Amino acid sequence: MYSYADYLTWEIDEMVELIKGKVFRSATAAPRRKHQEIAGLLYSRFLVFLEGKNCKVFIAPFEVRLPNKSRKNEDIFTVVQPDVCVVCDRTKLDDAGCIGAPDLIVEVLSPGNNKKELRNKYEVYEESGVKEYWVIQPGQETLLIYTLTDGKYVPSRLFTHGDIVKSECIAGFEVDLEEFFEKID
Repeated sequence: MYSYADYLTWEIDEMVELIKGKVFRSATAAPRRKHQEIAGLLYSRFLVFLEGKNCKVFIAPFEVRLPNKSRKNEDIFTVVQPDVCVVCDRTKLDDAGCIGAPDLIVEVLSPGNNKKELRNKYEVYEESGVKEYWVIQPGQETLLIYTLTDGKYVPSRLFTHGDIVKSECIAGFEVDLEEFFEKID
């Protein structure tokens, strides 16, 4: 089992994440173009919406450390790099990134990473207290939102073209999926 302290000593050229002490390498050398367009567009929407507000938005690569018992590097066994994340508690931000659960995390699925995103990250995000976890499927142009309720994720229905999705934890933020996916070619 590896810790964040181990992670800091590695000299690697590819992106890796630690999930419960296990190393997960990126499925591909770099995300596909559509993946990057979706993440970038969503990031820019959050950036404009959050201007002048307390919350901040970040785009990968950005390290999110999810401690269990202590904030010491040797006691942290999960380090992820969400595609987009929103952090409203600024005390969680430091020079290395975020330590503790962001309020909202967005993951854009890529070929080869579905199991990691839908099972492994789902579990650590739920356990860590991430209030909203958005999963976007670029090929189908769909969005599923998991909302933390009493410590467990409750899934939304599957959103697609014609739907306007609203964040529950970022009051007032919404995305018209028809208009959003039309910008992605």
